Amino acid sequence: MNPRGFASIGLFNPKNRLNYGGVLRAAGCYGAAMIAMQGHRFKRESSDTLEAWKHIPTIITDDLFSVIPYDTVPVAIEFIQTAKPITKFSHPERAFYIFGPEDGSVSKGIIERCKEVIYIPTSHCMNLAATVNVVLYDRLVKRGST
Repeated sequence: MNPRGFASIGLFNPKNRLNYGGVLRAAGCYGAAMIAMQGHRFKRESSDTLEAWKHIPTIITDDLFSVIPYDTVPVAIEFIQTAKPITKFSHPERAFYIFGPEDGSVSKGIIERCKEVIYIPTSHCMNLAATVNVVLYDRLVKRGST
């Protein structure tokens, strides 16, 4: 039985097509409903070996918040002092997870507009696709399904 709700992904200024391909693969593996990108720095081709792009809509936008599905909670994944560790986080029924680029952060404006900000406790920073995989897997474990 699948619990109610869905996960969608927002990418803020992803660095390259390999990052996008890895995110598509994670989205396909864990059943994300959509991907939205703001400020991508590459052409649209990706390293998506599962061809998840055929099943998961990707929206290109100038403002991630303009494409958040109705009644969905925006959650930024970012290393900041006020962020909550994912180990203590309860995923909302309808979540829009926003990830920054590997070589930067989500903007301050995005942080200010998110209801929740979480981080993954690690010794070093993770790449974008690995971070998306961990967040979606954590959601799967805690909610029963994505």
